[in-house]
Amino acid sequence: MGHARRGIVRRGTRIAAIGGLLLGGLMVTQALASEPSGGRAFGDSSARAAYRTAADLVSKLGTARTAGSWIADDGTPVVAVTDRAAADRVTAAGARPAMVHNSMDLLKSATADLSSAPRVAGTAWALDYAANEVVVRADRTVSASDWSRMTELARGIGAFVRMERVQGTFTTRLDGARPVFSTGGRCSAGFNVSDGRSEFVLTAGHCGPDGALWFSDAEGRTPLGRTVASEFPGAGDFSLIRYENERDAPGENIVAIGDGRGVRITGSADPVVGERVFRSGSTTGLHDGVVTALNATVNYPEGAVTGLIETTVCAEAGDSGGPLFSEGVALGVTSGGSGDCRSGGTTFFQPVTKAMSDLGVRLIGQPETPEGSGDGPASSAPAPQGAAMAPGSAAPGAIQEVGTTGTFDGLLSWFTDSRNMLPGLLIAAGSLVALAATLRIRSKQEREAYRRTYSATWS
Repeated sequence: MGHARRGIVRRGTRIAAIGGLLLGGLMVTQALASEPSGGRAFGDSSARAAYRTAADLVSKLGTARTAGSWIADDGTPVVAVTDRAAADRVTAAGARPAMVHNSMDLLKSATADLSSAPRVAGTAWALDYAANEVVVRADRTVSASDWSRMTELARGIGAFVRMERVQGTFTTRLDGARPVFSTGGRCSAGFNVSDGRSEFVLTAGHCGPDGALWFSDAEGRTPLGRTVASEFPGAGDFSLIRYENERDAPGENIVAIGDGRGVRITGSADPVVGERVFRSGSTTGLHDGVVTALNATVNYPEGAVTGLIETTVCAEAGDSGGPLFSEGVALGVTSGGSGDCRSGGTTFFQPVTKAMSDLGVRLIGQPETPEGSGDGPASSAPAPQGAAMAPGSAAPGAIQEVGTTGTFDGLLSWFTDSRNMLPGLLIAAGSLVALAATLRIRSKQEREAYRRTYSATWS
């Protein structure tokens, strides 16, 4: 009876060990399959490849024969051209031409005229590539006389300058993304960056001037760091917060998106007109929208800011400085805009590549030269028509659990993380040891049984 019970236990143990080997192998395989490629930038995606095709064509044809490029809803690169010969070259390269009347030179000349006129707070303008127009917007704070004066200025420039009134006011979103606090209000942390010696938080410049002290809590008990560089207003809206204690620097870039989840940032790039993008902020959390224009100028009450990204993403007070990203790639930090996340609105972002270049920093864990939008080598092979991923299908990036508390929760999160291969290896190793032990026990017991039988036979 005892032998039968031991046999059942051995067989059960062997079956469990074999099952553990299979489970461990499956976990390791899944971890390898889901492991993000280190330093992957948006340049590796089909959408980025399509945009590079369009940007390369614009560079070769020149601003006198083109008027910008964008990604269509089906993912095809589109180039605005002013003559038939340029259209033929665009088609031959695998992109889609769009015939327009106004060249980029003419559009930029119009924005220069607008910038040289007396500044009116509450106005903004950007180039609408698809409409081949310059769009001038004014919020509700702009007086009727100022609006009339700007309308007369637009008429003098040309019929391609479109005037629009918008709801709300163009303001910075001071009040991500993790909340950070100073005497000036609350902002959102953007991205973690490094100059090779120290680590910093990259956020909006209007959040605080040089020397501003920042805290991790609203009560001001936990110092985060101090602003060491800032640009606002002017040719950007960005700043650096040096960590007070280097041990507090996370050493990675994971953007919080709510519900204990985060998106791992794997690279940086310039955005694409027509691209679906995502923003996270400490006030409103995660929201998405579409890039509608680049190099936008916004006349905030504090002053004019140039070179911004215009989007349909919403934002509210406290979201300032929060990260803009898509497919795990850093694109910008929140500057300001109009509207809110109930009625919608327009939000402007500081391009992250320009900010990092001016500040001499890079994303933590990334190469020293961040991925740009159109500075790479020209491709010799044309992109196939319709090969790009449709912008509307873009996702925030690789999502993972963040912010777990307590030893048990941390161990459980670590053990169940599908990207972690170590638990699978531990299960496989333990199962292998158990299987080897059952086989060894069985061999030993069989030898002893043989000896007993041999002795009984020949005694």
